[in-house]
Formats: sequence, C-alpha cells, structure tokens
Amino acid sequence: MGMFRAIDTAGSGLTAERTRMDVISDNLANANTTRTEDGGPYMRKVVQFEPRQENESLLTGFKPSTPSKQQLGNGVRVRAITEADGDPRHVYEPEHPDANDEGYVLKPNVDPAKEMVDMITATRAYEANVSSIDSAKKMFNEALQIAR
Repeated sequence: MGMFRAIDTAGSGLTAERTRMDVISDNLANANTTRTEDGGPYMRKVVQFEPRQENESLLTGFKPSTPSKQQLGNGVRVRAITEADGDPRHVYEPEHPDANDEGYVLKPNVDPAKEMVDMITATRAYEANVSSIDSAKKMFNEALQIAR
C-alpha cells in the first residue's frame, strides 16, 4: 500500500466518522423533540458504513497502483443514515401540549448515555485515523531523508 493510498484510506474514515458525529449531535439535540415535520416524536438516527469500491478516492485523479477486486484498504463510506429500531417512549405528562387523551406524551427513542458512548467511540476512531495519517506522513518524510 502506497503512502498516498494510506492517507486516502484514513481520510475516508475521517469523513465517515465526522458524519457519524454529526448524526449523534442531531440525536442529542433532539432528545426531547416531541413534534417533527413528519408528525410524532423525533426518532433516533444511525449511520451505516460500507467499504468503498476500489476506484473511489478522495484524492482527485488518484488511482490505486495495483488494482484487484479483492484488494483491502480501500476505505469506508457512509451507505445510509436511517432511523434506529425502537418505539418512542411513553411518558406521563398530562400538562404537555402534545399529550394524548390519557396524558401520555410520545418522546424520542434517544438514550443520552448511549449517544455519549457512541460519540466517544466515534471520537476514538477519528483519532485513530488521524494517527494513521501522521504515521504515513512520518514514514514518507523518513524515506525522503534516506534519498538525500
């Protein structure tokens, strides 16, 4: 795997984890949203990743040096952002404007503790990709020093 390919692969991970962090932030921001444009409470969203195809690259004009259908290290991309499984929570708040006849309000299926764990996981994955890019840059610089 070449140096630029390593940076491109890690860069795809950075982009995907940033999207994941954005979705987690949306989930936390809407943890108490009981009314959306679609009607009903906000529903938790999740990001689904998939491997990139061998001809995809973040670097313009970059082509892998050894094309192969079974090649590893092509990176990752966001396949979809979907609603998570689960039903809204029923909370008894008869004074709430969105309460039904029995006094229950449908609240989002967002668990702030789970979102924080997901945020920490996404942050760690982001940091790992940054470290990978830094390592590739250091190796490239060392190779240039040898050539002097």
